[in-house]
Amino acid sequence: MKKLMKAVSLLMAVMMLLGSVAFAETDMEYVKNKGKLIVGITDFAPMDYKDENGEWVGFDADMAKAFGAYLGVEVELVEIDWDNKILELDGKTIDCVWNGMTLTDEVKSAMETSNAYANNAQVVVLPTAKANDYADAAALSGLTFAVEAGSAGEAEVAALGYNMTSVHSQADTLLEVKAGTSDAAVIDALMAAAMVGEGTDYADLTYTLALNSEEYGVGFRKGSDLAAALNEFMAAAYADGTMMAIAETYGVQAAIIPQ
Repeated sequence: MKKLMKAVSLLMAVMMLLGSVAFAETDMEYVKNKGKLIVGITDFAPMDYKDENGEWVGFDADMAKAFGAYLGVEVELVEIDWDNKILELDGKTIDCVWNGMTLTDEVKSAMETSNAYANNAQVVVLPTAKANDYADAAALSGLTFAVEAGSAGEAEVAALGYNMTSVHSQADTLLEVKAGTSDAAVIDALMAAAMVGEGTDYADLTYTLALNSEEYGVGFRKGSDLAAALNEFMAAAYADGTMMAIAETYGVQAAIIPQ
């Protein structure tokens, strides 16, 4: 009798386990059931930034909104601490990271990532008056750099072994250089092209050396089926011209990778 009871208990435990697996939500179902895709971003023109009305716009912001419409859900753009992006994602406070994110080995091992959609590089930003004094990476060795914590720029400066100060965002790195509290910054080329030089708030700054080349992608929770859905959406958006039209709005069309 005891053996029979043990066998029944074991069978029930197995059935409960199988049932929980069978009814476990996929990431797609989770997002559709709550009716909202929460997108983790930072203030990063021209990918994600606020317009004069306080609304988040930019190439990534507009593409995320279009992807939400494709899924049939609302999109909420949430500013995050970039250094905590993986914790935010795994903790389900956000559903994806879509913010000019470099597809590093760390990112690809921690997240389910989309296909690459844009080319980029990490570039050095300096006061224009001093730019000619720093023609190569070796000449930069005595400078102190401002970098965004957890960013590809921080990784590049760390690899060079140069002095650096980590700040909250790439926008903050430019404030550091403008104020003279850091000698230079390392930020994304797409941001540098939009944010520094004549006609910008940083008219006395310029960008010079490219320290690497890289590609942008979108990150979801590991194993998420939303990555494949985004790949399908981007292929369709590229084919029908939507993706390039959005890119042209923000001047990043030359960086877009065909899907």
